[in-house]
Amino acid sequence: MGTYRADDDYDYLFKVVLIGDSGVGKSNLLSRFSRNEFSVETKSTIGVEFATRCIRVDDKVLKAQIWDTAGQERYRAITSAYYRGAVGALLVYDITRQITFDNVERWLKELRGHTDTNIVIMLVGNKADLRHLRAVSTEDARSFAERENIFFMETSALESLNVENSFTEVLSQIYHIVSRKVLDAGDDPTMLPKGQTINVGSRDDPSAAARKSGCCST
Repeated sequence: MGTYRADDDYDYLFKVVLIGDSGVGKSNLLSRFSRNEFSVETKSTIGVEFATRCIRVDDKVLKAQIWDTAGQERYRAITSAYYRGAVGALLVYDITRQITFDNVERWLKELRGHTDTNIVIMLVGNKADLRHLRAVSTEDARSFAERENIFFMETSALESLNVENSFTEVLSQIYHIVSRKVLDAGDDPTMLPKGQTINVGSRDDPSAAARKSGCCST
């Protein structure tokens, strides 16, 4: 009989938010990462949805709770609750639509206004499969990311290009920040209770225990 980890047996639970204009492919990035699915029928997200997935980094199991929201202006009222406790973010634009890249600065400002300075941010240029329709150069996006000191990757939810990498990189970076913080405090990181929600220097109570749910299929 092999080793078996129960669905809710994880070491860390990290909340990651997806932000960016409507229609840039946030929901397909989420479904590709969490269920390895892609839908050609585009439907706007109404309100907020989230999905979970576990990944292993070093010898730890990290459970990602990834939140997806509508990019439309009329849903802006949800922002503070949406961002609360987030330790990572994927800021998504569409490489074929310049306006979605132009709006990245506004999204970044809003994100930073609602979250802690230690949040790990990845700029994501999605729809990289539509090479012939490219409107935003990789160089422009990379230099913006370097200027803002955030990570950058181009993805295609359709072709499954870099989707795994983008989420995994964000989660790994969060984990390294958290494990460093624990070590700085002189604590043993292995003594953290299973399933503790870690807020990286968040204004919220970092010891708030996560609500366990059995939705984390590996």
